[in-house]
Amino acid sequence: MINFLKYRWLYFAISAIVIGAGILSMARFGFRYSIDFVGGTTLEYRVNKSVSENTLGSFLQKEGVEIVDLETIEGKIGLRTKALDEKQESALRKNLQKDLGLKTELLRFETVGPVLGRETMYKTITAAIVAVIAILLYMSFSFKGVNFALSAILALLHDFLVVVGTYSLLSYFFKAEVDTLFVTALLTTMSFSVHDTIVVFDKIREYKKTEGRGNVEEYANRALTETFVRSINNSMTIVFMLLALILLGGSTIRFFIVALLIGTITGTYSSPFIATPILVWLEKRKR
Repeated sequence: MINFLKYRWLYFAISAIVIGAGILSMARFGFRYSIDFVGGTTLEYRVNKSVSENTLGSFLQKEGVEIVDLETIEGKIGLRTKALDEKQESALRKNLQKDLGLKTELLRFETVGPVLGRETMYKTITAAIVAVIAILLYMSFSFKGVNFALSAILALLHDFLVVVGTYSLLSYFFKAEVDTLFVTALLTTMSFSVHDTIVVFDKIREYKKTEGRGNVEEYANRALTETFVRSINNSMTIVFMLLALILLGGSTIRFFIVALLIGTITGTYSSPFIATPILVWLEKRKR
């Protein structure tokens, strides 16, 4: 049997550093939100020659287009602006060719109104709250104890903060946007985290049933020793698949996959090193 809980304060220190860096990033840098949340228009053009961002910015300002974000890479122009309709987009494309001599091909044109953006944000927050309440009720009923449910929820909160904080850093340094795909990755991370935690907790409950209320720390170490290899193997199959998608997948889903990868790693980490030590501490306090 491996004494995993011997180094619990080291696990908590590592998590505190990662979460602290994420919270600092969120406070200092915030996030880059996609039009799904803030509304506006996303445009992407393929062009026949390169053009500087300064030249393009001056042209768009002259056209009366309010720019939120502007990017030019590898024969492409990416724009995020205030909401434009089809007529405005068509006129903009014609003027790009007329005034700047750019032959343009429209690759992407998406418009979301600000009302729909606020509705998406509201639904996202509601979905997360409903998921947490459902998990709390299910685990309280299934394990017949609030401590199991509370430990799982705290581990879930840990994973949430790690993913969100890390994504804030990605948003600042690599221009990752918070969109509906990120929300999907976040909710998937929450479910994966709880799933792995339940496996460990079920083992602890089994020992308590068969051997009585003995040393809960010993039960936890035994449960972790028996399930650790299974958890690592299960997670590594997911990690390898996600790494392949990051390397070979398209740019439109890259940050979605990165968020899933971060969630998978932190979910695997939190079950033995966050949720279980918290459960042991709560069970000892109860006595």
